[in-house]
Amino acid sequence: MMNKEMILEAAAQIIRQKGFHATSMQDIAAAVSLQKASLYHHVASKQEILLALLDQALDMLTEHMQLVMHQELPADEKLRLAMDSFLKLLTEHSDLVSVLLLEHRSLDVEFHNRHIVRRDRFEKLWRDLIQEGIDTGKFISYDPALTARALLGVMNWTITWYRPTGSLPVKEITNHMANLFLNGLLARP
Repeated sequence: MMNKEMILEAAAQIIRQKGFHATSMQDIAAAVSLQKASLYHHVASKQEILLALLDQALDMLTEHMQLVMHQELPADEKLRLAMDSFLKLLTEHSDLVSVLLLEHRSLDVEFHNRHIVRRDRFEKLWRDLIQEGIDTGKFISYDPALTARALLGVMNWTITWYRPTGSLPVKEITNHMANLFLNGLLARP
């Protein structure tokens, strides 16, 4: 029995491969063995599919980030845990997260405005974590929002170059990024 989850999973895969604009409702219908007309019983439009995928990705990432934020750990350890969780989700759900990171600009204005609320909620968790580190004396940062965006930007870009068959496992990539972010490049005497 076809359901919306199956349609979204197929849509994420196709959109990741072809891009949002090159993907047609016919492509999505064919991937789930439905007639195009039958697809419209499950979803109203390609924009609705895109928004549902973005919501699904952000809800998953937010839920995992909230679990990290509730840990009784120092901010630097929480940051490592948050980065590990994020990169694990990015690699395990690469179709879905790719759509989130690469296709959000394809949303029409009305859908985009609905998306921004979720995106901001997710980004705020990272700002709060940076701020917690500043407040406890673990981190030096003059702009928690810029710091959080820089960190997310570094991790987000991983979606474009990471390969499961590559030489580095996700854990090593996470450790390298966390060390770079927490310690910087400068050698200390």
